[in-house]
Amino acid sequence: MQLLDRTLENPAANLALDEALLEEAEQQGPHGELLRLWEFQQPVVVLGRSSRLADETHSVACQRDQVPVLRRCSGGAAIVAGPGCLMYSLVLSCELRPQLRMIDQAHQFVLGLVAQSLQSLDIELKLAGISDLAWKTKKCSGNSIRCKRTHLLYHGTLLYNFPLPLISHYLASPPRQPDYREGRDHDGFLTNLPLSKELLQAALCEAWKPIGRRESWPQEQTEKLLQTKYSQDAWTHRF
Repeated sequence: MQLLDRTLENPAANLALDEALLEEAEQQGPHGELLRLWEFQQPVVVLGRSSRLADETHSVACQRDQVPVLRRCSGGAAIVAGPGCLMYSLVLSCELRPQLRMIDQAHQFVLGLVAQSLQSLDIELKLAGISDLAWKTKKCSGNSIRCKRTHLLYHGTLLYNFPLPLISHYLASPPRQPDYREGRDHDGFLTNLPLSKELLQAALCEAWKPIGRRESWPQEQTEKLLQTKYSQDAWTHRF
């Protein structure tokens, strides 16, 4: 596994890069695993692959504040991200790790390692819902999966210094809620971890142990996906 520390300036291009890395791994074979660490440079709303924009967002507020609304290639509900929310993206081989072909085991495997990596920092995280990590009963990490033939993309968030009121400002209450949410609104349900970005990055690297730092990235395919998909209203407003 290699480490890619790369944030692109264009918010939509960051989502295109995740998919481009997955496609690249499909072509490279089982030794193309990668951990990418990155962070949006401005507040954005990111819809899940099948999210309904009108049901999950406050679209008028997004338009008024010029907050980009994007759509990712993986499932799950809409999120708000930006500075103070560390993003991590894993491209994992189902040939090397056949248990990942079962979605529930993929969540348990990845989130178990992430939670274990923070124990040394005296942070006790618990797997909650389908694909969340919770700290002291509050959600601090949401995650989703995109599966292809030989690899999967597992990407998620770690809140550490995010202005949490933005979430209720731009997101409606999700149509599907895990039991542990207990009806709480966004402000009562979400929390930041008391850790720096640098400590979180170091913990993720310790969990996945990348053996080299990668400088190159699939620029041509990222740009193609950006122009044909991630910057198009036909993709963002498909539901």
